[in-house]
Amino acid sequence: MTIIPVKVSRHYEILLANGILSQLGQRLESLLPAAKKIAIITDSNVWQLYQHQAEAALAGYDVISYSFPAGEASKSAAQYVKILSWLAANEVTRTDAIVALGGGVVGDMAGFAAATYLRGIPFVQVPTTLLAMVDSSVGGKTGIDLPEGKNLAGAFYQPWLVLVDPDVLNTLPAHIFSDGMAEVIKYGMLGNEYLLEMLKDPKQLNAIITICIEMKRDIVENDEFDNGERMLLNFGHTIGHAIERLSDFQVSHGQGVAVGMAIITRAAAAYGLCPAACAAKLDEALAICKLPVPAAGQLPFFQQYSVSEIYNATLQDKKRSGGSITEVVPTKLGLCQLKKMPMTELENWIEMGLKA
Repeated sequence: MTIIPVKVSRHYEILLANGILSQLGQRLESLLPAAKKIAIITDSNVWQLYQHQAEAALAGYDVISYSFPAGEASKSAAQYVKILSWLAANEVTRTDAIVALGGGVVGDMAGFAAATYLRGIPFVQVPTTLLAMVDSSVGGKTGIDLPEGKNLAGAFYQPWLVLVDPDVLNTLPAHIFSDGMAEVIKYGMLGNEYLLEMLKDPKQLNAIITICIEMKRDIVENDEFDNGERMLLNFGHTIGHAIERLSDFQVSHGQGVAVGMAIITRAAAAYGLCPAACAAKLDEALAICKLPVPAAGQLPFFQQYSVSEIYNATLQDKKRSGGSITEVVPTKLGLCQLKKMPMTELENWIEMGLKA
């Protein structure tokens, strides 16, 4: 078993091992000895696959389970309030705990509910997608979407524990697995170009997950509340989120981030801020992971969006500060920097990246 300590406002551990889902109750018993009731929050897909396994692992507790329809559309204020009402109706107390069993949407929703119900109760992340394992389950960002944009309401709220069981990835559809690889590629571009070579070897999966978690852990420990270095983790996300919204989330998060990274990297190369080889290596990594690679002047989606449409969709991005935004820009393979720019300049970057 790999143990990754996280030393932030609440210290906790990330435990990674094949089959560790079966130890969920055992881990909670030592971590939260006063807990009597465990509220599992999951989605309709994960419910069918792992509800019984999770409940069996929690034998001895009073276990209640809540499932909402899978998909980004459920990450809403209405669904969030339903979860809070369900917790209250089932008399969950401050010494009890929530288990977020699922991908990024589940983790964000359950974490935000835990942060705000009774002004905060314990919760545990049990990620079931690659994206959640390497990124969203680590670092304490929780939240919901608003009609105006993604993640516009939320809280920083660290989990008490994260259990990562790579065995659950065996049931993950191939396109959802590819979504998670977009975040892996992000980490390679940010600070570990060797990760981009490891993508070619499926046997390296546990090592890849561990490296990504450790990289995010290091960044979060330095900047827990996203005021500086942690903004590097937004590489590709401003444009990616805009494309997700334009498609009414028919374009997945991983696909959007993949294209967002490609557009920014191509623009950086066109502006002379990074070598052209950097953009070529990114394109190669995206292709290996079966993620969309934009052709010059064309987005690889069922519907095309203009530069102005993409730009207008970025105006609701939560990372915007007044009339400016901080973008993550590659300077070479395995190294990025933060570049603050006026929002109007971002439109030029989008245009440049799409042309390249």
